[in-house]
Amino acid sequence: MTDLMKAVFETDPAVFDIIKAEEARQKKTIRLIASENYASQAVMEATGSVFTNKYAEGYAGKRYYLGQEFCDQIETLAIDRAKALFGAEHVNVQPYSGSPANLEMYYALAELGDSILGMGLPSGGHLTHGWKVNFSGRFYSSHAYGVNKETECIDFDEVRKIALETRPKILLCGASAYPRAIDFEAFRSIADEVGAYLVADIAHISGLVAAGVHATPMPYADVVTSTTHKTLRGPRGGMILCKEEFAKDIDRAVFPACQGGPHMHGIAALAIALHEASLPDFKVYSQAILDNAQAMATAFSERGFRLVTGGTDNHLLLVDLTSKGIGGKTAAVAMEKAGIVANANSIPFDPRKPFDPSGVRIGTAAITTRGMDCDDMVSIVNWIDKAVDAREDDEALKVIRGEVEEFCSAFPVP
Repeated sequence: MTDLMKAVFETDPAVFDIIKAEEARQKKTIRLIASENYASQAVMEATGSVFTNKYAEGYAGKRYYLGQEFCDQIETLAIDRAKALFGAEHVNVQPYSGSPANLEMYYALAELGDSILGMGLPSGGHLTHGWKVNFSGRFYSSHAYGVNKETECIDFDEVRKIALETRPKILLCGASAYPRAIDFEAFRSIADEVGAYLVADIAHISGLVAAGVHATPMPYADVVTSTTHKTLRGPRGGMILCKEEFAKDIDRAVFPACQGGPHMHGIAALAIALHEASLPDFKVYSQAILDNAQAMATAFSERGFRLVTGGTDNHLLLVDLTSKGIGGKTAAVAMEKAGIVANANSIPFDPRKPFDPSGVRIGTAAITTRGMDCDDMVSIVNWIDKAVDAREDDEALKVIRGEVEEFCSAFPVP
């Protein structure tokens, strides 16, 4: 037991028990949630450091409270590392997470009621890209582009057509359930034609971008937003990268417009994660994420599962369960009983309702962190296939779970 966990145990055994149960769950299950990962021990320790105790409203060299010498140092270090890693002119590391980062981006670039254009949620976009139930759909005149019905890939002729019709102030690219590479240059061309700011939300792929295994939006986008977890493998948080001309507006949007004191413990952990992402091993890891996703795609196809777009270029797959005569929710529940955790997800042009969609979204970032390789992807798909077939047989699912737990024991978590 670590000294930190010893203190938790002595202070609040109820919380200690829940934490240990979650720790065991993460060790014993195959985690395929595309937005999850395992942060390193160093990142996790930094999130529990004495920076938890510090208020640091403002920015380095211009704080509202005293005692900021080391807050300034750690925030500046994180910024410098992010700028170097992504090739950004300006970086703000204070956003609390990805959705706040997008809120702050809108605040900096647009006025209430301005037209915005982003990928629709049913096609793989994110809530904050203008979906009606989100603030972005309520505060702005939001419009959505989708994907081609045949290819299920972004149709740039359609994007251009909608952009010419709606004349958005902001054109967004990026997604949360789109398994193909984003063509940032094509989006830049459309943004220039209609006089829009181009914003790239790379929350899911920022680690792949940092490692150079996915194209970077930096030469094309005016502003780039991201989470700091997912494929970047850092703490829960967000950041905004932008061209220098937008620096003041972005910083003012983050503080004082939308946030108060930054979470300095998270920024300290982010500095570590950015350092880790700059090391050669991180590129090897990121390429392994892609290799594992490709291996999994092949294994799914061989077992009769249909993949949205026919495959993947990144860390995630969208699996259509229609051919198996089962909905995504039922499949995800059966998989969890078997020790394999993913999330039900809508597919483009889904005939089913969002709470019981046709698909399951699967990501390879977390299992790659544990050291699982392409051969292991075949085993995982075999278990998924068996779990789907045995969805009404709890005893059979229990047997699979035992096999999964034994398998996981060979792959330690950080």
